[in-house]
Amino acid sequence: MSPHWSEAERELGDDGADSMVRPYTITRGRTAPERDDLTLITVLSAVPQAAEQAGRRLQPEHRTILARCLRQPAAVAELAADLDLPVSVTKILLGDLIAQGLLVARAPIAVARASGGVDLGLLTAVREGLRRL
Repeated sequence: MSPHWSEAERELGDDGADSMVRPYTITRGRTAPERDDLTLITVLSAVPQAAEQAGRRLQPEHRTILARCLRQPAAVAELAADLDLPVSVTKILLGDLIAQGLLVARAPIAVARASGGVDLGLLTAVREGLRRL
C-alpha cells in the first residue's frame, strides 16, 4: 500500500471498493486524465524554481512526484510504481503538476533521436519501473 495511506485506510485492506477510496480522493473524483499525451514512457522533469515555491500547498502525492523529479527525470511508469498508485491516477496527478508549470513532459524517443542515440540507462530504468508495477 502507498506510504501516504492513513492507518485507518491500511486496516481496510485491498478488498475492492475500499481500495479505490483513496485514489478517488487524491484525484478529487476525477477518473480520467485531462491529457492524453502521457504514456508509460513519457519522461517528466521538475521545474526547479517553480517546484521549490509550490511547497506545502500541494497534496503529499504531488510533493512526492516533485521531489522524485527534482532528483532525476522519471518516466510515468516509474512514478506510478514509486507512489504505489494505478497509472491512471498517477497520470491525473502528473497532469495537475504540468498544468501548474511544475513539471515538463517529453517523449524519450524524440530526445533519443535528437541526441543521436538511445539512452540505455533510461530504457533500463523504465523497464525496472514496469517490472515493479
